[in-house]
Amino acid sequence: MTNKSTHFGYQDVSLEEKTEKVTAVFESVAGNYDIMNDVMSFGLHRVWKRYFVHLANIRPHFQILDLAAGTGDIAALMAPKLGDKGSIVLCDPNGPMLEEGRQRMVDKGLLKKIYYVQAMGEDLPFPHDHFDRITIAFGLRNFTDKDKALRTIFKLLKPGGQLMVLEFSKPKQWLQGAYNAYSFKLLPKMGEIIAKDAMSYQYLAESIRKHPDQETLKSMFETVGFEKCDYLNLKGGIVSIHRGHKLSI
Repeated sequence: MTNKSTHFGYQDVSLEEKTEKVTAVFESVAGNYDIMNDVMSFGLHRVWKRYFVHLANIRPHFQILDLAAGTGDIAALMAPKLGDKGSIVLCDPNGPMLEEGRQRMVDKGLLKKIYYVQAMGEDLPFPHDHFDRITIAFGLRNFTDKDKALRTIFKLLKPGGQLMVLEFSKPKQWLQGAYNAYSFKLLPKMGEIIAKDAMSYQYLAESIRKHPDQETLKSMFETVGFEKCDYLNLKGGIVSIHRGHKLSI
């Protein structure tokens, strides 16, 4: 067992402990996850996700890997844009979340060229130089080892491919007071009422604060080899879309 530590919210834990604790959080909230997202964001997460997919510029032949796929909402938006030669893999380390996503894709009639893989973002069982797009929506902050995951993702992208990450980020200074009050006072209370789980939503608030800010995450992209890296702030930086390209040789 490694002695390397990381954070689980505001706690310092081993890498193994974080993996176990994050798994427990999402097993707890899987059934109420989308309802809570609607409540937490006042429905804005659906707008952000549609814009995220619009920026991904999906082409019919693309091979896509959606990491931390959860309940499948990003994949459901991308799948109709694919043709007979395109495919999408929903990948998530959490079995109940992945099963929830699979069922919702089936309910929407999205069946062809869609695959499901349970795996950690740091240790992905896919060939190198394979995917045109790799997407992560509201999941990167939960990865146990973000640097290792980004190195792995870079290898899996085709030359000319792109990583896109939609994630909570650091808001502008004028928003931080109200945002902190909402996150640490209202959010756990809503989790208690709606999902019967205040602690998991306390963790979600803390995980957002521990996630790298916009410039730091951009630098992390660049360090592993991504080029033409940029980010777009939404709602004053509460949410950001990050992009990194694996350029053709």
